[in-house]
Amino acid sequence: MQQDKILVTRSSMPALEEYIDEIRDIWDSHRLTNMGPKHKKFQAELLKYLGVANIELLTNGHMALELSMQALNLQGEVITTPFTFASTTHAIVRNGLEPVFCDINKQDFTIDVTKIEELITDRTCAIVPVHVYGNICNIEEIERIAQKYELKVIYDAAHTFGETYKGKGIGSFGDVSCFSFHATKVFHSIEGGAACYKDVEFGANLYKLKNFGIRNAEIVDGIGANAKMNEFCAAMGLCNLRHIDEDIAKRKKVVEHYRSRLEGIEGVQLNPVQENVESNYAYFPIVFDADIYGTTRDEVFEALAKVGIGARKYFYPLTNTFDCFHGEYNANLTPNALRIAKQVLTLPLYGDLPFEVVDKICDVILNLRKR
Repeated sequence: MQQDKILVTRSSMPALEEYIDEIRDIWDSHRLTNMGPKHKKFQAELLKYLGVANIELLTNGHMALELSMQALNLQGEVITTPFTFASTTHAIVRNGLEPVFCDINKQDFTIDVTKIEELITDRTCAIVPVHVYGNICNIEEIERIAQKYELKVIYDAAHTFGETYKGKGIGSFGDVSCFSFHATKVFHSIEGGAACYKDVEFGANLYKLKNFGIRNAEIVDGIGANAKMNEFCAAMGLCNLRHIDEDIAKRKKVVEHYRSRLEGIEGVQLNPVQENVESNYAYFPIVFDADIYGTTRDEVFEALAKVGIGARKYFYPLTNTFDCFHGEYNANLTPNALRIAKQVLTLPLYGDLPFEVVDKICDVILNLRKR
């Protein structure tokens, strides 16, 4: 059934019969949570699909980030980017760590690696880079810096499920890479998340943290949270994993149609095509330079809303300008992020988005251009 309003995304769903068939044995077993059969099967399937050494499933992507930082026993300052969702910064702060905001580069909106080293102090313990819109960070340079200064690297990989870099699964980089399986993502398990890692001791710590600090049935030697994925979410993940490659292929066609209408227009910056990256086509951001295009991002946003198109100002506002951090950070120290946050709009993108809707969106945008 056609929605009255076109939203910026729409959750991928398996056929109802497929999901019912997947959860049928849950009714037989009455096993609803606590690392049950679906959880274990989903974990094993993800391990293969993502091409990673180890993976831990959690209740959502935020807990993957927050508990991964805690499992690394971090203390002090963490260099990160303000051009991200609230979760990234909040996970740092909720661990008692101090975020140090690094600007982004203007090309792909990821952390500007040329500015990281000048922010390192004797209190710096880690870097938390964010892969943005499916664009991956400069992995080699981040690795070089981390090794030089003996820093941990925790990637916020929420936007990059299924991507590869130089043929290697994106979750295999850094000390930890954290994914979100929220319903709005390219791949979802309704709610869910995962942390991919190499170090087995880290994995044991993370497992305890997600399960109340319990080591075994009679030993509780840590203080943990409850961040276990339930069987129904794992079942949805199993269903969606069967169709993920097909869905990404459909998203690619939608992106190509957008590009055919909007590429090469003065005053408009589209998402770059990165070399050596197998993209998942997670988002379609467009940056409007009003001085050249003649129309602001907000004017485009409002014009689309009037015709039932729900675009999103993503990411806006920057996390270092949030009310909850009032007066703590100077956003003028991250000028690229500040500018792009005021100019960027993510357009609707999902596999089944009709081309005629894409054309409608592009027509609105192009008709607003002031030559």
